[in-house]
Amino acid sequence: MDSKQKKELQAKCLDVKRDVISIIYTAGSGHPGGSLSAVEILTVLYFQEMKIRTEEPAWPDRDKFILSKGHAAPLVYAILAERGFFPKTELATFNAPGTNLQKHLDMHLVPGVELSTGSLGQGLSAGIGMALAARLDKRDSHVYVLVGDGELQEGQIWEAAMSAAQFKVDNLIVFLDKNNCQVDGFTRDICNIDPVDEKWLSFGWHVQTIDGHDLGQIEDAVVKAKSVPGKPHIIIANTIKGKGISYMENKPEWHARAFNEEEYKQAMEELHQQERALQK
Repeated sequence: MDSKQKKELQAKCLDVKRDVISIIYTAGSGHPGGSLSAVEILTVLYFQEMKIRTEEPAWPDRDKFILSKGHAAPLVYAILAERGFFPKTELATFNAPGTNLQKHLDMHLVPGVELSTGSLGQGLSAGIGMALAARLDKRDSHVYVLVGDGELQEGQIWEAAMSAAQFKVDNLIVFLDKNNCQVDGFTRDICNIDPVDEKWLSFGWHVQTIDGHDLGQIEDAVVKAKSVPGKPHIIIANTIKGKGISYMENKPEWHARAFNEEEYKQAMEELHQQERALQK
């Protein structure tokens, strides 16, 4: 991507972060830390890489995205609204009675959502099925799945990993949001997944490791993955929980909690400062 594209995407990331924080503040609940850690990944996918039509969400030849770590729903809602799948005014209804924007994604209520998720460990299996279906239908499309590092403690993930390698599902690209935190603390203290790159390599996957907040590295990794045939792909994205908000970064306690008024104002001011720096 050139410098102009990068700056536009950086500005879009700030818009998405503002949306995420506002969604959770207004609702009084949500999962901010793991939503903010994956903003750059989804921004590159939805605004740069994925083949989609907002006016035709069920377009048969579309690329598909699955949020396996379903608690990061505020991020997906923000991305879909910014991309034009539904009006941004709907974001204020997150988790309210009767809303389409429930605390976890519902594929029957929200255009652009491919799978209802919330129970951890299941998204990768579904993504493999979708990728295999696209291959059988001879469609030139890819399936992207975002998994969390705490989620890798689920056994179903590794059953799916074996299956994807067995069937050479090379139109599947998985991002691991490796922010090293989960609801109860740091992953290394609860059930260490490292060396995670060696695990995926041993399962027969094409593996890349990147800075998950570097837009250029994210784009390059996707391009590289598409060029390697015969293997499923995982991009291990080293990220920071609560990225962009000083008092949230690398704090497990921000896995699932809302903002009070002071915290909300400080977060929005920090994002405003980042926007001003970007415009210089």
